[in-house]
Amino acid sequence: MYSSEAIEKIIPGEVVLRGKASLVQRVLLDSRKISQPKDSIFIAIKGERHDSHRYLKDVYDAGVRTFIIEHDADLSELQDANVIRVKSSISALQLIAAHHRKQFDIPTIGITGSNGKTIVKEWLNTMLADDFNIVRSPKSWNSQVGVPLSVLNIENTHTLGIFEAGISQPGEMEKLAKVIQPTIGIFTSIGSAHSENFLSRRQLIGEKLNLFAPAEIVICPADGELIQLISTWAYTKRIVLVPQVERATVGVHNNVTTVKLRWNNSEHEFDIPFTDKASLENAITCIYCLFVLKYDASEIQSRLQRLMALEMRLQLLDGQGDSVIVNDAYSNDLQSLEIALDFLQQHARGRKKIVILSDIMQSGLNEQDLHGRIHSLLKSKNISQVIGIGSSMMKNVSLYENSLDFYSSTEEFLQKINANDFSHSALLVKGARHFRFERIVSLLQEKTHDTVLEVDLAALTHNLNYFRSKLKRGVKTMVMVKASGYGSGSHEVASLLEFSKVDYLAVAYTDEGVELRKSGISLPIMVMNAERSSMDVLIKHNLQPEIYSMRNLQHVMAAIETYGGGLGNKVLPVHIKLDTGMHRLGFIEEDISSLCETLKESSLIKVVSVFTHLAATDERQHDEFTQEQLKRFYEMCDVLRKELDYDFLLHALNTAGIQRFPDAQLDMVRLGIGLYGVAPHTEDQKHLQSVGTLKTVISQIRNISKGESIGYSRKYVATSDITIAIVPMGYADGLRRSLSNGVGEMLVKNTRCKIVGNVCMDMTMIDITSLDALEGDEVIVLGNEITLKEFAQKCGTIEYEILTSISQRVKRIYVSG
Repeated sequence: MYSSEAIEKIIPGEVVLRGKASLVQRVLLDSRKISQPKDSIFIAIKGERHDSHRYLKDVYDAGVRTFIIEHDADLSELQDANVIRVKSSISALQLIAAHHRKQFDIPTIGITGSNGKTIVKEWLNTMLADDFNIVRSPKSWNSQVGVPLSVLNIENTHTLGIFEAGISQPGEMEKLAKVIQPTIGIFTSIGSAHSENFLSRRQLIGEKLNLFAPAEIVICPADGELIQLISTWAYTKRIVLVPQVERATVGVHNNVTTVKLRWNNSEHEFDIPFTDKASLENAITCIYCLFVLKYDASEIQSRLQRLMALEMRLQLLDGQGDSVIVNDAYSNDLQSLEIALDFLQQHARGRKKIVILSDIMQSGLNEQDLHGRIHSLLKSKNISQVIGIGSSMMKNVSLYENSLDFYSSTEEFLQKINANDFSHSALLVKGARHFRFERIVSLLQEKTHDTVLEVDLAALTHNLNYFRSKLKRGVKTMVMVKASGYGSGSHEVASLLEFSKVDYLAVAYTDEGVELRKSGISLPIMVMNAERSSMDVLIKHNLQPEIYSMRNLQHVMAAIETYGGGLGNKVLPVHIKLDTGMHRLGFIEEDISSLCETLKESSLIKVVSVFTHLAATDERQHDEFTQEQLKRFYEMCDVLRKELDYDFLLHALNTAGIQRFPDAQLDMVRLGIGLYGVAPHTEDQKHLQSVGTLKTVISQIRNISKGESIGYSRKYVATSDITIAIVPMGYADGLRRSLSNGVGEMLVKNTRCKIVGNVCMDMTMIDITSLDALEGDEVIVLGNEITLKEFAQKCGTIEYEILTSISQRVKRIYVSG
C-alpha cells in the first residue's frame, strides 16, 4: 500500500491537481473494470489503438481519486482528485512496480522465449507449490503493461516469484528486467514470434537475453547462436543448457516419454507424461529448474506426475437451461480470480451470477485474511451466490454475507446437485487443479458435438482496436454482427462490442436484433432488411430500420401508425441508404426530392444516419469509381441536410476502405469482416489476429491395406498400406466436398494430414500414416496453421462464405486471456 504522496516521489512528473491524500493498493488501467475505487489509482494510457484519457470522468464518477495522466485532458470535474502528469504512463507504471519489487528479497524466476513461457510458468508453480508461497503472472501477462501489473501482486507472505516477459520492440526487455529483477532466468525457446520489428534472429535473441542482466543463473536451450551470444556477456553467470528433445529421448510408451538427462556428472531417467515435442521441451526445462533449486531426481520424478495439459485461457461455454459457464477449472488464486470475475461480468447479460469456488491453496495468508479478501472481491462484483468447495471454505462460512452453499469435496457437490438448479444463470467454475473441477463443467455444460469452433475474444478485441487506431478523432464505429457475427456467434460478439463501447451494431434481419435485445444488448442496432411483417417487433424492441426505397419507407410509416404506441413519446430513428453505384439497395438521385417531402410529412420518423455502400474499396484499379461514388453521396447528402434542416451521421466506408480512404471516414465507419481477422490488404492483414479455430477429434483409427478403397463411390484407392483417422465432421458442418481426395488437409500433432476419400455428411477420413496418433486426439481443421484464406482458396470461394457456412450444430466455445 502506497500513499499518493509516496507515488509522487517514485515517478518523475508534475502534480497538476492535489486533493485529499489517499492510500493506494490497486492499479486500474481499464475504466470498465472498477470494483474497489477508493483505494485505487487510475493510470491513463494513450496507445496506438486506444486512449483511456477519454474516460477520466467515468473513472472519477466511479469513486477513484488518484490519477496518472500523460497529456492534457479535461480535469475541470476532477477538482478534489490527485492528478500527476508524466511523460509516459507505461514508464510510470513500470517505475512503481520496480520500486515495489525492491521491497522484497525473494528468489524470482524470469521466463522469456518465443513459445512455452506460460506453460513453463504454470508447470513450475505446480511442481514447487508444496515448498513455496508463489506469486506469478496471471494468465499470459507478459507485456510492458502485464509484467508490472503482475509484479505489483507481490506481498510479504510470498517466498518465490515466477514472472514471464515478452517483447515486440528493441529496448523493451531492459525495462522489464528492472521490474522483475530475476535471480534465475529461463529461456524457453527461440522462434520467430513477434520478430517482425527485429533486424535478425540474433538481434531478437540478444534483446530477450537482457531480461537476465540481474540473474545469477540462466537456463536455456542448447542452441549454438544463443550460446555464442551468452558467451559474449561482459558479466559472469552460471549457464545451464537444456538438451534437445531428440537427443534426450530414450523411448515412448503409453503416452509417456522416457528421457535421459545429465546433472552434476550423473545421468538420470525421467518419465514425462507427454509425447509432443513442445510439451517435452517445456517439461525438460522445468526439470533443470528444479535441479538448480537443489531437488533430487526422485522428487522431480514424483512431481512430474502432476503435470497436465493446461487450458490457459478462460472458456465461455453454453450450459444447460440457458445458462453460460466461464470455465477456469485449473487454477485458483486471488489475482486470476479477479480476472475471471471481470470476464463473468462481461458475459452475464442480466443472468444471476454464481461462483463455484474451491479452496485457494498456498496463499500465504491466514485463513481469516484470505477469506476476507475473497468475500470483499465477490461482493464488489455483485455475485448473487457462492458455492464453496473444500475444508477451508467450510470452516470460514461465517465470513461470507452472500447466499452460500459449502461442500467438503468436489465429489460431495457432484452427488448432491442437479444441473437444473443453475438454469438461467451465469456461472464461474474456478478451482485449484487437484479439485478437478472439469467434472463440474462436464456436468453443467450443454452436451455438444465433438466438432467445435473456438472463438478468441481477445483476438476480436485486438482487431477492433487495430481498426479503431486508424480512425480520426471523433469518428464513430458501427460493427456488423449479422449472420450470427459472421459465424462467430452474435450474442457473445455483441456483448464484447458493447463492453468495448462501440457506437452501433448492425444486423441483417429483425429477428437477429430481437435476439440481441433478449440477451441484454442495449446498443443502438440498425436492421438492414426490416421486413414489413416484422415492423411491430422492430418497434417493440427499439431497433432502427434501414430505409432504402419509397415502398420500404411507406411500410415503416404505416407500421408507426399501427404500432406506434410502442414508441411512447419518442420518434423512430431510421437510417437512409443511398445507392451511388453498388446497384443493390438504396435511393438514387431522382428519388431524393420525394424522399425529403415524405420525411418532412412525418413527425414520428427521424433520420439518424445516411449512408452508402462502396462497391470496390478493396480494388485500387477502381479507385476512380469509388471517388465518383463518394462525390454522388456528398451531393445527395447536401440536399437531404438542407431539406430536413437537421443534422445526421454520414457513413460510407467498410473494412476495406477504413485505411485506404481516410478522408471518407466522415462521422462513422462500418466494420465487418476485419473484426473477424480478415482484411483485403496485406498491410492490414499482418496486424490482425486469427479469431476462429475449427477443431474436432479422432473418432476411430483404421489400418487400410494397399488396393482397398475409402469412402463413398470408391473415389480413393490406397496405393500402399496406410493408416487413416475418421473425424466427426462433414459437409453438414460446413466442410466442403470439394476438399475431398487430397485437396484438403487437417492438422494432427502439428502435422498436415490429407483428406482421403469423399467428405461425407458427418464424417471425413484423413491419412495419419506417419503419426503416432490416438483416438480422441485433437484435429485442427482451420486456424493459425491452416488459415482461413488458404482454406477458402482450396474451396474456390471467399473467406466470408467459409465463416458464415460453418453449421450452427458446430458448437461455439469462447476463450479469452
